[in-house]
Amino acid sequence: MWSLSKVWESMIRYLSNEQLWTQIGEGIVKSILILILAAFFIKIGKVALNKVFEVRQKSPLRISERREATLMKLLQNILTYVVYFVAFMMILETMTIDVKALLAGAGIVGLAVGFGAQNLVRDIITGFFIIFEDQFSVGDYVRVGTFEGTVEEIGLRTTKIKSWTGELNILPNGSIVEVTNFSIYNSMAFVDVSIAYEENIAEAEKIITELLQELPDKYEDMVKSPELLGVQNVVGTEVVMRIVCEVKPMKHWHIARVIRKEVKAKLDQHGIEIPFPRMVMYNRNEGPPKKENQSSF
Repeated sequence: MWSLSKVWESMIRYLSNEQLWTQIGEGIVKSILILILAAFFIKIGKVALNKVFEVRQKSPLRISERREATLMKLLQNILTYVVYFVAFMMILETMTIDVKALLAGAGIVGLAVGFGAQNLVRDIITGFFIIFEDQFSVGDYVRVGTFEGTVEEIGLRTTKIKSWTGELNILPNGSIVEVTNFSIYNSMAFVDVSIAYEENIAEAEKIITELLQELPDKYEDMVKSPELLGVQNVVGTEVVMRIVCEVKPMKHWHIARVIRKEVKAKLDQHGIEIPFPRMVMYNRNEGPPKKENQSSF
């Protein structure tokens, strides 16, 4: 009982110390000010980075827009990490914690943890080479494994890919082994046009070819005039003709829809029919219709 009462008295004496609460209040105020200044500095730093890249856009020696967007995102992430780390160290100092001893201990612990954090190191190194080799950049449309979509962000550890249906896929950089980038080179639009079997193929090809020569003037996404390759297939009651067109990156879906619409309107204008389902009916008792000019032996 005597020892407990002594401990209780010492705790009351310690907690009732005005200087202690003054130091705690000053530490809280200083910590809040440090966080506010850190957030303000990050905001100013991001604005400065945006200004730097805006100036580079006017330079004749500028890099590609894809690379600029990727580097800007990466530098903003690095700025945020560094500023918050410095702010955390300053907050520890306001709490009278020996930061030097803490960093020395963290170095020893970090060495031990490093052997177990191989995936983290691999993610960071892989992310560095993705940016250094310009494998893909922010805004590119890529396929990584089973994920396909637009690259939203490339960070030090992860890459964010947004699919066209709205899902955001976050992938560790170390898991990115094979990448298909659809945004670097021009795309090819493929369109198959079907016409009725009874129509004049030569006339249809002439009409479509004349139309295709006019389309580049109407649609700037076409790099070259579309080309009619000819008859692709003959199936049932239809003749399939294939059209190909070189377009700007990732514009093949739009241009393919445009070509289908234009070709359909042109064929309708010249009275050329597209194939439609047909049914031949005959009387069961009479049997199937006989072919004309059928000779008997």
